[in-house]
Amino acid sequence: MALKFGYVGCGFMAQAVHIPNFAGLPEVELVALAEIRPELGAKVQRRWGFRKLYQSHTELADDPEVEAVGVSAAFTEQSQIARDLLAAGKHVFMEKPMAVSVAEAEEMLAAAQAGGARLMVGYMKRYDAGAELAKRLIDSFRQEGALGEVFYARNHGFCGRQWNAGFAGTLESTQEPRPTPGPARCPDWLPPRFHQPYIWYLQQYTHNVNLLRWYLGVGDKARVTGVHLGDDGYTGLIVLDMDGVQAVVESGDTSHFSWDFNTQVFFRDGWVKSTSPPLLLDNVCEAVEVYRGGDMQEICQPMPEALYSWCYRREAQHFVTCLQTGEEFRSSGADTLTDVRLFEEVFRLWIAGRA
Repeated sequence: MALKFGYVGCGFMAQAVHIPNFAGLPEVELVALAEIRPELGAKVQRRWGFRKLYQSHTELADDPEVEAVGVSAAFTEQSQIARDLLAAGKHVFMEKPMAVSVAEAEEMLAAAQAGGARLMVGYMKRYDAGAELAKRLIDSFRQEGALGEVFYARNHGFCGRQWNAGFAGTLESTQEPRPTPGPARCPDWLPPRFHQPYIWYLQQYTHNVNLLRWYLGVGDKARVTGVHLGDDGYTGLIVLDMDGVQAVVESGDTSHFSWDFNTQVFFRDGWVKSTSPPLLLDNVCEAVEVYRGGDMQEICQPMPEALYSWCYRREAQHFVTCLQTGEEFRSSGADTLTDVRLFEEVFRLWIAGRA
C-alpha cells in the first residue's frame, strides 16, 4: 500500500528538494498540499499532482486520508505546525531545526506520543552515502582498536556563498506576498536582544553538532564546556564533551565561492575525515579521507557504493521505509531534542561570558 502523503509549505526547499524527492518514490501517493498563498498552492498542486489543496495546515491535519506529512516553513512556525499534525496522528518529516527551545521540543514529543505519531527531523547529512561510510569506518576502527583511541573531533563550517550550487531547476512563483512569520518562542531565559543571533546560530550550526554526535555515537551524552564566539554570536568556536571525547565546532562566514564544511575524527594513530559538497549538488556525496599512522604511513580515499546519490533523496526514502517497517528513524525527534538542549547551553555560556 502506498503511503498517503501530504505536504505543508511551497517555499524554496519544499519545491527544489523535498516535494520532488517524495514524489519520485513509488511507494508514496501525493494526497494533499497546504499553502497559505492560494495561487502558489494551485500551481504547485498541478505541477506535482496533489489531489487536494488546503490553505492551512490545520485543514490538512483534519484530512483522515493523510497518513504522513512533510513540513517546510519558517523556523519560528514549523514546530507549531508539526505539533498540530502530530497531535492529529500524522507522522511528520520536518526541516531542521526541530524547535527553538527545549520547552517547544518537549511539547512536540508529547504531541507525538498523544497522537500515536512519529517525528523525523531532516538532518540530511546523516543519510549521505559518504557520511554513512565515514560513520562505519569510525565505528569499525573504534571496535577493533586498529587506530588507537578516539581523543578529539572537529567540525569546520565556514560555509561560503555556494550552498545552492548545482540547482538548475525551476520553481513555481506568483506575485503573492510571502507570509510574515510570527515571533519565535525562544527560551524564556533568553533576553529579546539575543533572539536573532540565537536563531541564526541554531539554524545554521545544528547540522554540525548533530553530525558530530552521530559520528561519535554519543546520543544524549554531550555537554557544552566552552564557548568562544564573537560579538555576533556566530563567529568562533564552541567546545563540547561528547561522552569523554573533546569536540569543537568552528563557525564563521566568508564570501568565497565554495562550500567549506568538513568533519574530522582523530584517533591516536590516524583519522577519518569527511568533506561535504554544496547542499543542492545532486548525485555528489561526502568525500571521505582515512589516514593510518604507524610504520607504514597511508592516506586513502575510500568511496561508498552509492557514490552518485543525493542525501536529500536518501532521507526521504528512509522516512518512508521506516514508516513501512517500524524501524527507528536515524534522526528522530527524541534524538534531536539533544541538539536543542546543547544550543541553549551554548548561548547561556556565551551571554554569561559577556557579563
